[in-house]
Amino acid sequence: MKLGVLFSGGKDSLFACWKAMQKEEVACLITVVSRNPESYMFHTPNIRLAALQAEAAGLPLVEVETEGEKETELQDLERALLAAREQFGIEGVVTGAILSVYQATRVQRVCRELGLWCFNPLWNVDQETYMEELIDAGFAVIIAGVFSAPFDESWLGREIDHRTLDDLRTVARKHRITLTGEGGELETFVVDAPFFSRRIAITEASKAYRNYNGVFRIERAELVAK
Repeated sequence: MKLGVLFSGGKDSLFACWKAMQKEEVACLITVVSRNPESYMFHTPNIRLAALQAEAAGLPLVEVETEGEKETELQDLERALLAAREQFGIEGVVTGAILSVYQATRVQRVCRELGLWCFNPLWNVDQETYMEELIDAGFAVIIAGVFSAPFDESWLGREIDHRTLDDLRTVARKHRITLTGEGGELETFVVDAPFFSRRIAITEASKAYRNYNGVFRIERAELVAK
């Protein structure tokens, strides 16, 4: 089956892509670029670098833009899926949804209306197991945004290795948040994955942070040999 992967550049969509590759043919990546940083549906930090990640993965990218308005942004998702079906013959769509019923049900509805199969390999996954597997499989992931207490500015740009995961466990237990950031507490960016031919080197970046809300802006990056 030919699949298109809803692709944000964050850990969940990259990991879901990797899982899908082990069972089916991933024909393309699909990115919806929201002009609204508060989009209900779509990841926004460093979304323009999805093209660089697609190049590293050796996969074509279907990219559409949206104003990011609640519910109406689903029309742009539909437009993206139609383009992927027309250009690459996709029969199904892969998402990185873990717990968000809001996102998952809407993607499933659009897929159903278009006659596309919807595959959610991370749905209700054990978060501890998932995060361990992510690191052990060779994914290099940085924290690209924080949006709740107790995350201070020092978390921005930090790589999620086993030490960081231990710190996230402590935070998750104490503050009753999700270990994966699925509740919107943090966003990520993947600089390397098992299926990348080259890794991403960040050459220029900046931080914008205030009151437990901040982003790690990647201003320049390039592909380098592993």
